[in-house]
Amino acid sequence: MEHWNLLPVDRYQVHTADLLHDYDRKVLTLLYQPLIGSKAYSLYMTLWSELEQNRLWGEENTHHSLMAILQSNLKGIYQERLKLEGIGLLKSYVKLENDSRSFVYELQAPLSPGRFFTDGVLNIYLYNRLGKNKFMKLKRFFSDFELDLETYQPITKTFNEVFVSVKATQMVSNMNEETERSLEIEQDNEYAVRKESTNLTIDDSVFDFDLFFAGISDVMIPKKSITLKVKEAIKKLSFLYGINPIEMQGIVMSALDPTEAIDIEKLRIAARDWYQIENGNELPKLSERLQPVSNRTMMNETPKTKEEELIKQLELVSPKQLLTEISGGAAPSTADLKIVEDVMFRQKLLPGVVNVLIHYVMLRTDMKLTKSYVEKLASHWARKEITTVRAAMELAKQEHRQYQDWATGKKESTTKKKPIRKELLPEWLKQEDGSKEKIERKTHNPAFEEEKRKIEERIKKMSK
Repeated sequence: MEHWNLLPVDRYQVHTADLLHDYDRKVLTLLYQPLIGSKAYSLYMTLWSELEQNRLWGEENTHHSLMAILQSNLKGIYQERLKLEGIGLLKSYVKLENDSRSFVYELQAPLSPGRFFTDGVLNIYLYNRLGKNKFMKLKRFFSDFELDLETYQPITKTFNEVFVSVKATQMVSNMNEETERSLEIEQDNEYAVRKESTNLTIDDSVFDFDLFFAGISDVMIPKKSITLKVKEAIKKLSFLYGINPIEMQGIVMSALDPTEAIDIEKLRIAARDWYQIENGNELPKLSERLQPVSNRTMMNETPKTKEEELIKQLELVSPKQLLTEISGGAAPSTADLKIVEDVMFRQKLLPGVVNVLIHYVMLRTDMKLTKSYVEKLASHWARKEITTVRAAMELAKQEHRQYQDWATGKKESTTKKKPIRKELLPEWLKQEDGSKEKIERKTHNPAFEEEKRKIEERIKKMSK
């Protein structure tokens, strides 16, 4: 809870770093909203609405008022705030005063459409989120016909051709101390300006540059070629395509031009081509994401039980990796990946939670991902606002009997019936209910038990 220990009485004030325009609303609605979701989009718009037209600061409010407007709890507001911060639309500041806290939420202008569609990360994710047809439609919407002005002759007049200059002596004679003060901005004030839009920020820890440089000589890639812009591009591409420092060496070398400079556009194309060769002409998808650090409960903990060990493992792998290992190293089927993608996109479930879902359903349904069953569980967990692996496991323990009825298509009944064959239960689920052990003894299947053991071993190896 320490990650979002906001209180309703905590005060906040909205500030904008840039003068926001009405055109930004279209960019936010059509380009950013598909990536951050409607709730984060609504938070940004709500904060923006607190600014009067052409003003840089809003009135001071409490988080309680924000909860009432958004109809959300503080945890939800914090999680949506993180999305805005991560995508570069918001910067947050806090100040402690005695026992109270005040926050400043500084709105950042979205990227211009031109910069968004050439970003190298955001445009790729948007393409995968919307599909080719919708993506191309948006590109056409935010672009227009370019006129070749080279065929025209410029006739624009310059300033000195239109206006008459005043003599310097006349200007000085009228320039007194009061006039000078009038020309200066008042202390502690700032002008409303439109600054350069902030690029997507990716932390340096994403890419190990020491290892990157250790494996190459200055003859292969001169260090002077790795400028700040190139470094930022490398970090983005590494994050987007999952390229490690050793693999990146060859990609960077292919983007060197005859002057030993690195063409960033060639670098992007080379990284994309590498990824598509490695992944069958596909681009990065949601199923390859890992559980966010802020939602990991075992990040800095040493597992004390088998259940905690599994929690840590499921926090460190992506749903696609988990499906691959469960299949014994074989690539997951397109149908299974589609089910996982839909759950992550439509229900907004985090990767770690989806891993628990996969683990539970696979062992309950004879190693099959049944679309209707997965979607029913996913929508239920989404309504319960499950965001951690541990919380997903706890909920599955509490509501296991209801999930059994869903799996068989039966309605809840108070009458006890003789159990037919029961599917395999995960170890973490059996520990919660002693009665389940009796069911397992009745339906003990040595081959299935061996399969379960293999899956757990694969998950363990994969997380290491």
